[in-house]
Amino acid sequence: VQLVESGGGLVQAGGSLRLSCAASGLTFSNFDMSWFRQAPGNEREFVARITENGLSTWYADSVKGRFTISRDNAWNTVYLQMKNLKPEDTAVYYCNVHNLDYWGQGTQVTVSS
Repeated sequence: VQLVESGGGLVQAGGSLRLSCAASGLTFSNFDMSWFRQAPGNEREFVARITENGLSTWYADSVKGRFTISRDNAWNTVYLQMKNLKPEDTAVYYCNVHNLDYWGQGTQVTVSS
């Protein structure tokens, strides 16, 4: 299984970014997918999850209303649209096959104040 995240970068507070995670080596449409993030000195934390068919989503309270997770099973890709970014959103963002120990290399998101 390979997960490749992209789309991170440096953005000012209040800005937006869209992260992508391309998956291979698995039947993508059979699995829920999640996004996690890890800031320096902190534990990796849950951000969002989406069911295999895209019909249900869950979010951490800290991002609810600002982030949207989505997926395109035809392209084996999961997305994280992030709006109204805050400095506390600064972290390395990882995608994950839900409940499995498969992780990408992460993409850095830095939000300046």
